[in-house]
Amino acid sequence: MSSLQALIFDVDGTLADTERDGHRIAFNQAFEQAGLDWNWSVDMYGKLLAVTGGKERMAYYLEKFNTDFPVDDKTPLMIKELHQSKTAFYTELLSTGAIPLRPGVKRLIQEAREQGMRIAISTTTTPANVTALLEHALGKGSTDWFEVIAAGDIVPAKKPAADIYLWALNQLNLKSQDCLAFEDSENGIKSSLGAGLKTIITINDYTKEHDFTGASLVLDQMGEPDNTFTTLSGDNHGAHFIDLDLLNKIHLAPE
Repeated sequence: MSSLQALIFDVDGTLADTERDGHRIAFNQAFEQAGLDWNWSVDMYGKLLAVTGGKERMAYYLEKFNTDFPVDDKTPLMIKELHQSKTAFYTELLSTGAIPLRPGVKRLIQEAREQGMRIAISTTTTPANVTALLEHALGKGSTDWFEVIAAGDIVPAKKPAADIYLWALNQLNLKSQDCLAFEDSENGIKSSLGAGLKTIITINDYTKEHDFTGASLVLDQMGEPDNTFTTLSGDNHGAHFIDLDLLNKIHLAPE
């Protein structure tokens, strides 16, 4: 087998716990600004996470949970405008430093850069959201560290479809067996496995009950030397935090 060439990261829930105290709050701010009485509780937002993509999530909310709201041919435009407003509120939240990276993320990205490992992003969130998170959490210019940023509507079919990962692999000019993916959700791993990628999962409060069948390793977090991960399934090869040594062992391990 060839050596490990690239790491491909999901964003929301994987790099940072952005959903509950980031995106959800920003959605509610956008709804209030628009004069809507919609308010997504922590529990409701957990149900809405069954659907990937912010615009798609609002459409799902109207279809399944707010069926009394009048829907017509102007609804798609309303949803698009709400999503633009939500993105502005979200980036404002990020600028305050309210949403830090999860344990181990910054260290692993820095190690990858130092050792010449290629890194990429594969996410359903918008490019603006990706840029805002990276620039505020990793510093100005950090988006340039990632050779490919596959985000938002760059492909029509969002996760759990494999399209976003296949697009990223094509841009990297790599095969799936040359890379590892990092995800946090059931839709995410369906997408990465669908593209043939070995996948490491770091769960969060919203995804801890998801089905991660097929994952190479399921952890509570990436871990730090002084804040080690808990292994939920898979072979951690005796490691206590994710580093390139562990990732190379996972890459070389038989399926």
